[in-house]
Amino acid sequence: MARGRMLDEMGTNGSQKFVVFAGSPARRDVVPSFPVRMQSSSRFREQLIAEGAIVESTTYPGWLETTRDIVCNSPSAAAEILVGRSANGFQEWKTEDGHPLADYVARVAWGARRTWLVRGSNVAGVDLFEREWRGEQRVSLAASRLRAGVEPGVSKNDLRGFVEEDYESTATYSQRIQLVDEMHAFLSRMKHGDTVCTVSGGRLYIGEITGDPVQVDSEDGRSSLRRPVEWQDIGYPYDELPEEVQQKLSVQHDVADITAVQDLIDGLGLSEQELIDEAEVEGEPREKIPALVARREMELPEPTAELADELLVHDVAWLREVRDLLRDDRQLVLYGPPGTGKTYLALKLAEFLGGGPEQVKLVQFHPSYSYEDFFEGFRPREDPGNREVALRLTAGPLRELADLASREGNRHIPHFLIIDEINRANLAKVFGELYFLLEYRNKSIRLTYSQEDFALPPNLFVIGTMNTADRSIALVDAAMRRRFAFVELSPRTEPTAGLLRRWLDREKHDPEPADLLEALNARISDPDFQIGPSYLMKKGVYRDGGLERTWRTKILPLLEEHHYGEGVNVEALYGLNALRAASS
Repeated sequence: MARGRMLDEMGTNGSQKFVVFAGSPARRDVVPSFPVRMQSSSRFREQLIAEGAIVESTTYPGWLETTRDIVCNSPSAAAEILVGRSANGFQEWKTEDGHPLADYVARVAWGARRTWLVRGSNVAGVDLFEREWRGEQRVSLAASRLRAGVEPGVSKNDLRGFVEEDYESTATYSQRIQLVDEMHAFLSRMKHGDTVCTVSGGRLYIGEITGDPVQVDSEDGRSSLRRPVEWQDIGYPYDELPEEVQQKLSVQHDVADITAVQDLIDGLGLSEQELIDEAEVEGEPREKIPALVARREMELPEPTAELADELLVHDVAWLREVRDLLRDDRQLVLYGPPGTGKTYLALKLAEFLGGGPEQVKLVQFHPSYSYEDFFEGFRPREDPGNREVALRLTAGPLRELADLASREGNRHIPHFLIIDEINRANLAKVFGELYFLLEYRNKSIRLTYSQEDFALPPNLFVIGTMNTADRSIALVDAAMRRRFAFVELSPRTEPTAGLLRRWLDREKHDPEPADLLEALNARISDPDFQIGPSYLMKKGVYRDGGLERTWRTKILPLLEEHHYGEGVNVEALYGLNALRAASS
């Protein structure tokens, strides 16, 4: 057990210094990423070893040991020279009864460590990260018009009053609301030991907040509020970041709480083996390593021969291709004429790939369906207390499923939204700004009603069904074609072509209905109006007179509509007697 204490003296980065006492153990080896991520601490450790301040220990076999008190720039630097990896000193230094150092640092904010995004790459046209933050080990926020003397820990209500007065003539109402949120987070919610991130030059940089905020008279007004930060030396290419991290970094705020992806950010630059090695040294079971749990890959299971048999699909390879399309595009449309089993197949596939019906939600589009029905909107709701009815923001099926899919513990589980008859609604109207997210899953947008930042979870999949007899596939707009993969279910091709024959064989029925259906479809020139097999895959068809009744009441009316106004004798062309006579 290493020992030390916080000093009143401030380090060069604005944090209070920390002294490590002589006789403290230090690990012999460092993790491979340590010299890259934390160059200054790595160099300091090597210097201490070269000077004999850290030597081979006689007290702790297999360990090193400090031979004198060592004053470090911050609690984190003090922890890093001992453990040989990046470390959050406010969390890792603890009292003997287990309370972290952060509990004893005078601060306004409290609670668990959080992760923040603060933008600095384009502040009034200047990249502050490169010009100031990295070199001077700080983070800042522009607040040139905010009155002097605003204290850390100021209440949001008081801060709102200051901003309303100080920015009345220079900022719009919505801009002032955003300024209040960002300044309050910077002054009162951030705390020692929190993680801070920024993007500069196409790379993500990560640091640790090491001190309290101060208000200064910045010459150019770009950095009036400042906090000391210990920045890592390495930046991570933006395009290589996990999709969930990119989503959070795309929010339209100068300061944003991105704690939801904290575990993924903590693990950046570390291999799986490094994370495991660190956990083993700390005595943590690998299944509880937060960064590894967050990295857990979402997998769509491999379709099986049993699934193919259940769905009467001719080949597992076809199911595998549909699975691969979903994995790559995450949006897919099953299209074809009526009766080809599109909705049934969509539901069964979703339940298999998602692990059960709990991860599947179905909605049906229609001409009056709207964005408010689909995602969120104001709906009349009765207040249980006073029985009065008021308009309240209400989540639709997509918002509900997205919230469920993004819940902690669910992020590696696939969730499916089935949209039946997807082409019957005005898609641009129904999806609204969400149309953008279907194509750009690594982005987030500001929602119309709630004004929240929203992104589609990576584990949310959409399967639509489209009846081509209702609207031809050729009429689907280019925007939808670009966002969805299209898979045809047609009586002309498998798996639909032989579906009825396989079903009849499994149910021990005479194969005649399959012969009749094939003969019928051979006479229908328009493939969008051919008849699917599901009309003849019902028990009622195989009772006395059932086939004739189904043909007369279900199939022939469809063809009457198709030939409406053409003077075609549908019964003579497509009736059972005509088809049987032609085949005899």
